[in-house]
Amino acid sequence: MATATTNDLRKRTSAPIPTTMRAAVYRGINDVRVETVPVPEIDRGEVLIRVHSCGVCGTDLKKIHTGSHSAPRIFGHEISGVIAAAGVDVQGFRVGDRVMVFHHTPCGKCYYCRHKTPSQCNDYKRVGVTAGFEPSGGGFAEYVRVMPWIVGRGLIRLPDHVSFEQAAFVEPVNTVYKAIRNLALEPDETVLVIGQGPIGIVHAALAARTGAKVLTSDLYPERHRIAAQYGLDHPIDASKEDVVAVAHRESEGRGADAVIVAVGGNALIKTAMDAARPGGRVLLFAATQHCEATFDPAVVCMDEKTLMGSYSSSFDLQPEVEEIVFGGCRSHFDLTRLISHRFALEDAVEAIRVASNPSATSMKVFVQPDTPQL
Repeated sequence: MATATTNDLRKRTSAPIPTTMRAAVYRGINDVRVETVPVPEIDRGEVLIRVHSCGVCGTDLKKIHTGSHSAPRIFGHEISGVIAAAGVDVQGFRVGDRVMVFHHTPCGKCYYCRHKTPSQCNDYKRVGVTAGFEPSGGGFAEYVRVMPWIVGRGLIRLPDHVSFEQAAFVEPVNTVYKAIRNLALEPDETVLVIGQGPIGIVHAALAARTGAKVLTSDLYPERHRIAAQYGLDHPIDASKEDVVAVAHRESEGRGADAVIVAVGGNALIKTAMDAARPGGRVLLFAATQHCEATFDPAVVCMDEKTLMGSYSSSFDLQPEVEEIVFGGCRSHFDLTRLISHRFALEDAVEAIRVASNPSATSMKVFVQPDTPQL
């Protein structure tokens, strides 16, 4: 039987698709270059997305700065855009659909999936979205190829009222919502969120939805002003105040019932442990680099404090996440207010520099290819 050609497989296409595109290519540690590369070809059951927006995630930055992944690659996984082409056998989607896409999905059947830790699933660790080279998300490019298992579960159509920018937050909000659910917060509890960057604010806002009292800590007052737009009204200025003391004062002397560390820095683990009450929980969300950290094990044993972690997303929670993000466009949960910088693809290297050097005026950084037709 003859093998179908690429043109055969692109049964449905939008405007003519070019053969080359621009992309920010990772060439080695701290070496990203905007280059011309081939537009990825799709196969049976796959779609090609023209990227509108891609958020710059801390895990992208870690990979770029540490060399944890081989080169060359094209990173970027918080992706929204439009389906430009669809291969044979694609069901439920058509050219022109506005979508966001997850770059990996779990099998839903293995031991880890059955025990509610899908990010440890072997299938989940297999990336299924690429702009070329080793699959790595590819959102820092004009087009990305979405493989069949992602089309089947990780491709989400956008309601008409949802902007591309809001939609690009679906994946990071899922990761945060999973962490909040793991904490099992109660309405009478006090929660401390350390770090009020974009992810920290989302943590705090979702924690507040449980009815818990939420304290937010950050070095920059400017970030607290943004957090206030999401109803967060218990700020701690970590540049001037003793975060541990405030956490105890605001919880009748006990300490916080739960502490979320939403910013990197091993020294903050001790701060979080000290701020938590006996029997409280400390959740590490931003500790994504392997290294050694020290803390007093007696506070886990004798004080019965729980040290836990949460990583990546849960597809079991996706319907609730879509309700939160898609409904947020019409409520106080407009996530686009977290975006401080928007860069064209040609300026992707500068986008990475800004995102790598947080400041009082930097929050979420987006890379947006020039897509006027979108």
